[in-house]
Amino acid sequence: MDWIKEIERYNPCNEQEEKDKQLILYCIDKFDDILTRDNKIAHITSSGFIVNKARDKALMIHHNIYNTWAWTGGHADGEEDLLGIAVREAQEETGVKNIQPVTTNIVSLDVLTVLGHVKRGNYVSAHLHLSVAYLLEADERDPLVIKDDENSGVKWIPIDDIDKYSNEPHMQEVYKKIVSKTKAL
Repeated sequence: MDWIKEIERYNPCNEQEEKDKQLILYCIDKFDDILTRDNKIAHITSSGFIVNKARDKALMIHHNIYNTWAWTGGHADGEEDLLGIAVREAQEETGVKNIQPVTTNIVSLDVLTVLGHVKRGNYVSAHLHLSVAYLLEADERDPLVIKDDENSGVKWIPIDDIDKYSNEPHMQEVYKKIVSKTKAL
């Protein structure tokens, strides 16, 4: 599937998504390297919001850099299969091998600010993640594995308690939006 057309076809659910979609498309138009971290201003990332079959829990990781419970995801790094990236990152970051999309459609578009930080001994300047997110499903009985270089915990969290675990107000809003969409399915 053409990743740009997928973003163009996405139907925003609110003003935030409408504005973020416009900015993402603007960046795609203006930057040739938007799929890579070579673009130090903004680049495409793909995330997975992972739920169990009952849709009452979310599988989250305790992110080392942000020091909070968060969804899984990663940089496109030149790849165009954004759903594939979301699934692969979810598998790598949780240890769960059988993770499937609930739908192949985008569940959320967000422009996320990343503060300057140190990663693997190198300083990374503040920049934007142009986040394309998908709703994924996993079996909560599957074993969980910590990925030491990225997270210090992996666990199922009751979907209505995510705010108690996430200490990032801007991400709490993203999670609320996705939880609302999940409950509507």
